[in-house]
Amino acid sequence: MATITKENIGLLHEKLTVKLEKKDYLPPFEKALKDYSKRANIPGFRKGMVPAGLIKKMYGPSLFTDEVLRSVDRELISYIQNDKLDIFAQPLPLEADIRQLDVNNPADYTFHFEVGMKPEFQLPDLGKSPITEHKVIVTDDMINSEIARLQNRYGNMKDETSVNSDENVLNVLFTEVDHNANDHESGVTKDNSLLLKYFKEEFRKNLMGKVVNDFVVVQLDQAFDEKELDFIISDLGLDKDDPASSKRHFRIQITKIGLMEKRELNEEFFNQLYPGQEVKSEADFRNKIKEEIAAYWKSQARNQIHDQIYHQLVDHTEIKFPEGFLKKWLKTQGDPNTDTSKSDEQVEREFPVFLNQLKWTLITEKIVKDSGIDVQPDEVRAFAKQQLFGYMGGQLGADAEQQPWVNDYVEKMMKDRKYVEDAYNRLQTQKIFEWAEKEVKPVEEEISADEFTKMVEAHQHHHH
Repeated sequence: MATITKENIGLLHEKLTVKLEKKDYLPPFEKALKDYSKRANIPGFRKGMVPAGLIKKMYGPSLFTDEVLRSVDRELISYIQNDKLDIFAQPLPLEADIRQLDVNNPADYTFHFEVGMKPEFQLPDLGKSPITEHKVIVTDDMINSEIARLQNRYGNMKDETSVNSDENVLNVLFTEVDHNANDHESGVTKDNSLLLKYFKEEFRKNLMGKVVNDFVVVQLDQAFDEKELDFIISDLGLDKDDPASSKRHFRIQITKIGLMEKRELNEEFFNQLYPGQEVKSEADFRNKIKEEIAAYWKSQARNQIHDQIYHQLVDHTEIKFPEGFLKKWLKTQGDPNTDTSKSDEQVEREFPVFLNQLKWTLITEKIVKDSGIDVQPDEVRAFAKQQLFGYMGGQLGADAEQQPWVNDYVEKMMKDRKYVEDAYNRLQTQKIFEWAEKEVKPVEEEISADEFTKMVEAHQHHHH
């Protein structure tokens, strides 16, 4: 009968020794040999009539090795389950030498493995964690800016005979030229539509008074400020990271001149944007816009609370790891296509990020277990349906829920294992943060939209 012993060899690092007796693997090996002889197709012999000695000689060594290793795996799994060992990954073989296996001289065998044990740990008290709920102040300027955007978006474009306003919309043709303004043989050509105010302020005078088919020749960085320049360079298919891109010359020819007539603020416009919502006056409209802006920033502030919760949990949960084992395991996770392991340098380079991700995995596992968080198949189905409606935007009618093709789509997605795993993980993460939100006691702090944006950008920059 097989025996397994456990010996500590480091922090949360154990050595498992499996001692296998002949009777543990010989009966299943002999059965496998018989089964193989019944199925074997060997020229010169009828099926099922191949001599046992020939089968053993031809296939015995590989069948013998398979059965011994299968018996070892079976004993290991049984031991880990019965002793409730909470381990990382799978056991790694120590000094595995299958050359000791000899089909002609069956013997008792000993195998050694190492395992990394998952640690016990406590989560910080989120109720005592310093969490700030940022409340972005919605200003009149923000409301006015959004109203102007909507007026332009739903406005009417009228043709103009010449460029006469910063609000003019210019349809233009970019044609790359050399420094003598001759067409570049392999240069870029691209249509675009731009507001005049997208050009540098000092450059706009070169376009004022121009009519359709007039053009200017210019170096890109002389026509556009940095933000617009990045957009233009990308739109032209040039390399943003190459400083030479901004120095290239283009002929910019006007193909059409327009002026956006802003939509009037009247009940017809309000009803178009908010049908059936009793928005009758400009005051009602402004209040509705204010609510929407506030809701947007509230959702951004909630994301920021989630970020704070994440850092409270990761930064203030002390977890010890079997680093020696984990580095050995990480080394085995090389390229499966080339069957190569990672170098020691690769492991050391990747280990801090790997450990941080592993820490978050353990924390979420503990929250899920302790708080009884569960994701049901019906929730994954609802998620798939919601995602479909999101993709389709407003193209689906009110009776979309009842359409057979919607349910067919959802059931198809439920058979996609990768999709289901991804949806499950996203829903589980959502529930983890919903649980955490109930635990924290955030302090409200007013902040401007610019300050909030800079704070988030600074934080993202720090973590990249």
